[in-house]
Formats: sequence, structure tokens, C-alpha cells
Amino acid sequence: MKVKLSQAVKMFFGNSSLEMVYFEAIANALDANATEIRININAKALNQPETLKIEISDNGEGFTDERYKKFSKLFDVDESSHKGLGRLVYLCYFEDIKVSSYYNRTKKREFDFSEEFDENKFKILEVDENPSGSTFQMNGYTLRKIAKNDFIQPKKIKQRILEEFYARLFQLKRDGIPIKITIESTVEEKKSTAIIENSDIPEFTMIELNSSINIFDKFDLYYSIKEVEPADTSFIAAITVDQRTVKVDLISNENLPIGYEMIFLLYSDYFKGRIDASRQSLTISAQELRDIQNLFRKEVASIIESQIPKIKTRNTEVKKSLINRFPHLGGYFDTQNIGYISRNDILKKAQEEFFREQKELLDAKSLNDEQYEKSIELSSRALTEYILFRQLTIEKLRKSTSENSETELHRLFASMRKDGKFEKNEAINDLYRNNAWLLDDKYMTYETVLSDREMGELVQVITDEEDEDDGRPDIALIFSNNPDKKKPFDVVIVELKKRGISLEENMKVVTQLEKRARKLMKHYDNQIQRIWFYGIIEFNDDVEQQLAGEYTELYSCGKMYYRETKVAVSLNPKIILPIGVFIWDLDAVIKDADARNSTFLNLIKSKFLNK
Repeated sequence: MKVKLSQAVKMFFGNSSLEMVYFEAIANALDANATEIRININAKALNQPETLKIEISDNGEGFTDERYKKFSKLFDVDESSHKGLGRLVYLCYFEDIKVSSYYNRTKKREFDFSEEFDENKFKILEVDENPSGSTFQMNGYTLRKIAKNDFIQPKKIKQRILEEFYARLFQLKRDGIPIKITIESTVEEKKSTAIIENSDIPEFTMIELNSSINIFDKFDLYYSIKEVEPADTSFIAAITVDQRTVKVDLISNENLPIGYEMIFLLYSDYFKGRIDASRQSLTISAQELRDIQNLFRKEVASIIESQIPKIKTRNTEVKKSLINRFPHLGGYFDTQNIGYISRNDILKKAQEEFFREQKELLDAKSLNDEQYEKSIELSSRALTEYILFRQLTIEKLRKSTSENSETELHRLFASMRKDGKFEKNEAINDLYRNNAWLLDDKYMTYETVLSDREMGELVQVITDEEDEDDGRPDIALIFSNNPDKKKPFDVVIVELKKRGISLEENMKVVTQLEKRARKLMKHYDNQIQRIWFYGIIEFNDDVEQQLAGEYTELYSCGKMYYRETKVAVSLNPKIILPIGVFIWDLDAVIKDADARNSTFLNLIKSKFLNK
């Protein structure tokens, strides 16, 4: 039965890369007992991919009748370690591959390999005695561009070949077989060369691993660690499958030890034949892969920390910083992998475990003693998470500059406009959107918070009266009691100004507050029992001098001034009422909030860090 090659190429190599052409050619050459392999790459220019030509030659046994028969038939293999498909990758990139091969001393076989390949179309010539070997000339590059410059740079190709064939080349070196692979590239008339020889293969140390993954197959780890220049830092961790390697993600780039070349190869008969037809992915379950990764990473981490003690010290410091920064996740961190997988992944995994345990408890209909103790612990962690969020908000506010708009500052205090109304019965869902605690923690007992909402809406909330006034206070809070229940309640009005504005713009906050007072004070001593008016601005010498004459300075970690003034709320009859106005330095708001929050934060840290 004939196989349509164009369909087979798409089916098995739909996600390939140009470097796989080199890998397949080298694997076939080594199967043919070649000891010398040469790769020649030519292109007029990088932006002219149609000019790319690759020639790969070797001194192997050549295409004997038996080898040609196997080449001609897909899946015709002697053992599971071979897939019988690799040469299809050539057709992913080139329309035509001309093959010439010397074998049996005096014979030369010539044929074309393309999507229309016919195994019966070949030539056999009788020639003078000639060393055996094969040459593949690849022409007619089919893609519109060369995906990566690395694919045609000898130095990069050399590294990738080593990564792919470390296991096999190490075996050949150990058996005393000399190997030489030459890679030459001529692009834009610039020639470069790289050579792989036995000396490029390190002397590996081998240890047998204790594993419960499979009781029948043992796992051996071969490794090499040597110091190099920082620019030559490299790390390879791979599983050896059928004398090839499959990379395994063990250490994130952010955690790579600088100044070392590290190679770790995991051997086991357990992996024999367990790779897909294109040799790109292991054919094992996700759980099996996780178990192998955990085993592999644990051993690699142990070796690295014993060989490079400073890495263990670094990882200990990373652990301390994580617990100090995220104390509510203490005990959930995967301490075994700290310093190896990325910090974000460590945090994500800890957070997911924290949420999982929370969900289990929340879903429980009743709690046993153990679950009850766990619920107390999780509650303290949830509180810690909220305290940490508050600290992050404080830090964002602290880092604000004159470049930040008033709107940006406002959003740090509370969401605006459409999302800017908060009700007591939804308080638990609004914890991370409403930061009234920046002013004072007592304001978190609010009944309603209106953020950048119309003054008329505030009056309506208080009195059920319609009001067309569209002047917006930045933040308005009603707290201590529900206006609907006709009980006395408190109101807070806040006006914000951005940093870096003029004295005149800053002092407009007083006028704005007095305007709000006139609207609200007619309800004073009726429903409203207390009203606080806050103007939050950036202080400087001019502002303080303006305030010092009429205002009284109050206690704060920074600067806060207070003044009582009289406001006419009605002319007929004439009603004048006193109001109190606080003018608060933005930095003082930050320092006061930080002082309050730090008390909780330091207490929490002391508890978690001592666990």
C-alpha cells in the first residue's frame, strides 16, 4: 500500500523546526556507523530564503539494498527505538532532495526524494573503488522565511546537536569511537564554522536514583558541572529516549546559576520507545511526567547544592523573602522547588493550595476538631491576605507623583462612576475595591459609599428627596446607621487634589467642601448627627503658610489642619451653621494608614515567621 507523502508530512511533522533536518540526518548517519558528518549551509541573504541550500554528507555504510528498502518504506523498522518516519521532515522544508550514496566499495546509488518519491526510480552505477558514504543535497526551500537565525548559525546548531545527541555521543566516546561533525555556513558571503568532536563531550558522573515510579526499571542520572564564563552559562536537563534526548523543564531561566555549564541526562529502559513519531513529545501520561519531573528536579537540586553551596544559601534567602513578603502563604510554599521553578509558579501553586483548602472547609456541612483548627488557621491567612493588599495599596499611593492624574489617585481610594457605589450588605465583595480605611478604619463600618457620584444622589440616599445638583464630591460615606431606618447617622465628604498643582488650585478644595456643606447641613440635627469634611492635597510651604493663620494643626504622622467655620445653608429663614473642615496632606494620609496597617502586618509576620 502506498502512502501519500504530502499527507504524511503534515500529519507527523506539522509542528517541526528546521533544526530537525540536521537531527534526522545525523541520526541516520550514526545508524549507518558514520564517524564523520559534514553540514554545509548556503544562502545569498537572510531575507532571501528561497536561496537556502543545505548539503549533508557522511562516511557511513551508504544506501545498500537493505538500507534503501527501509528508507523507501515508512514504518519499516527493526525495533521500537526507531520510528521509520524521520526523513519526512526533509519535505517540510525542501521540495527536492537529491541523494547520492557510495556503498559496497564500487557501487553508487542516486535517487531523488520528494513528495512524488517512487522507490523504483533510482540509478545504480558501477564506479571505481570509493569510500562508502552518502550526500543529501536539499534544494527548493518551501517556506517564506527562515523562522530563526539560529537555524543557520553553526555555533547555535552545534549547541542544539549536542543537546539532542549528548547521550549517543557520550556512548560513542566511551566506546572509543572518534566522531567529528563539521558545520559550515556561508550567508551573504560570510563564512563561519563549528566542529563537534569527542572532546566536546564531557566526562559524566553517574548515580543511580531511588525511585518508586517503576519497580522493574532503574533510573540512572549522568551529570556534568563545570565553570565557564558568564556569557557561556548553560543548563540542559533531558531524558534519554532511544539514544536521543527530550528536554525536561526543571529550572526556570531566572534561577539558572550564572557561570556554569550544567548537563543532566536521565537514563532508563522505562523510556524505551515512549516517544511520538516525530520525536518531539514523550508518550507518557501527564501524571507520569510530573512524577518524573519531581524525581529529576529533586536529584538535580541536591547535586547543584552540594557542588555549588552558594546556591543553597541563595535558595534559603529566597524562601525567607517569600514568607516575609507573603506570610499568609507560609506552609503552602513548595520549599523543595524554591530557587528552581519560577517565583510566579511557586506563588501560584501556594495560592491554589490555599484556595483549595478554603473551598473544602466552606463546602463542609460541619467541622470536626481538625477542620475547626484548620478553619482558624485559614481565617488568619485570609486576614493576612487582606492586610497585604492594603499594604500594596499604600505603596502605590506612596509612589504617586505629579504625573499621576486626580482620577488615578481617586481609584486608589475607591472605584469610580458606574462601579463607585458600595453597600453594607455587599461589603465583603467590595473589600478590594473600596479603600475607605485609608482615611480611618472606622469608616469601614459604612452603610453606603458613593465614589465620584452626583451630590444629588447622596441627598437622595439620605432623604429620599429628588435633587438635580450634579456636583460630585470625590468620595461620600454614610456610616454608623442606615438612613432608611430613620436613625441618626454620620456622613464623610472627601475632596482630592493631585500632586504638583498650584496653591490656588489646592485651596479650591475649601470652596468645594463648603458647597457640599450647604447642601447637606440642612439635614443636620434631623437625620445627620455628624459630618466630617476632608480636603486631601499635597502640602508645601505655601500651603502650610496659607493654612497656619486660620487652621489648627492636629496629631498625625504627617501634617493635618482643622478649622471650624460657619456656612449659610438658608437665607429665608436665615440659617447659619458651623462645620469642621480637615485639610490633610496626602503624604500624611499615607503615613497614617501605613502606621495602622503595619501594626497588623508586623503581628502577622511574627506569627507566620515563627512557624
